[in-house]
Amino acid sequence: MKIGIAINETWAFFHEIYDDLKTHHTVHLFEPRKTEFPFLRERLQRGQFEYQLKNFITRNDVIFFEWASELLAAASRLPKTKPIVTRLHRYELYQWGHQIDWSKVDRIILVSEAKREEFNQRFSGHEEKIRVIPEAVNPQKYIYEPRLFKKNIGILGHLTPRKRVYELILAFAELGLDKRGYLLHIGGGPHPRFLDYYDAVINLPSRLGIEKSVIFYGHIQNAADFYKQIEIFISNSYSEGLQVSPMEAILSGCYCFAHHWPGAKELLPEENLFYTDEDFGQKIFNFESLSDQEKQACQIQLRSQVLEKCNSHLVSEQIRNCIEELMSQ
Repeated sequence: MKIGIAINETWAFFHEIYDDLKTHHTVHLFEPRKTEFPFLRERLQRGQFEYQLKNFITRNDVIFFEWASELLAAASRLPKTKPIVTRLHRYELYQWGHQIDWSKVDRIILVSEAKREEFNQRFSGHEEKIRVIPEAVNPQKYIYEPRLFKKNIGILGHLTPRKRVYELILAFAELGLDKRGYLLHIGGGPHPRFLDYYDAVINLPSRLGIEKSVIFYGHIQNAADFYKQIEIFISNSYSEGLQVSPMEAILSGCYCFAHHWPGAKELLPEENLFYTDEDFGQKIFNFESLSDQEKQACQIQLRSQVLEKCNSHLVSEQIRNCIEELMSQ
């Protein structure tokens, strides 16, 4: 089977899936050429892009769009000729969803049941096309290392309002975690759309008088090394698809707590979720009170749960099966 792959955003969540598809099928990447003519460039490029996309679709048996975004929107405006499968992570639902003709899409892979519910609220009538397959992480990239509890808390991601790092720093100070010997490790650099937020976040600890207890790392090149420095990972977002960084941290040997964003309960058990700062503090203090053996047992159990559901080898196979099932019909 010839599978056409169209991807216009990050490959961060797709490498293992792509390798698995290549192992079992012939795979072609959509790589549109840009015109070299400076005059009427926008019109020429638009026409050339549409021509290349039509040819790409024609040359393959099925087209897989990693990210239900710009490329899928363009394809859904073309006459329907081949089966289309897409994977929608999160942001596409809000930015691109209404620009896509979903009647042209044959399979819609969503990363959580929460996203299924939200998708159906926004775009009804496509339930039979939906398959829920979680985000995943490669366990070979994040090797488990048991660690002693030294009161290191961490968060990793772009410093944007959605990640609520500002609020995490405020909670850290309000709960007096600095006075109890905790350190807050913050990995991630600025996002070009939220530079004001970035400035507010990095200046907040000094304004609170806790700058010695908050460490900023900037952009993280090697996440595995970052996770080695912490024992508790925090996901403090208000919206996620099915966040990958907690999975990576848990596989590496960290314990994890998360704000109760929609879908968080599909990644973590209820006792690891919180809404308020008071709840967050109580989770931290309860974990601190456990013996070293109890802490390690909790972490190992959490790691097993993530491996059972979010192993990239399993997820890659599920996505491939989804494509093959469509073609067999």
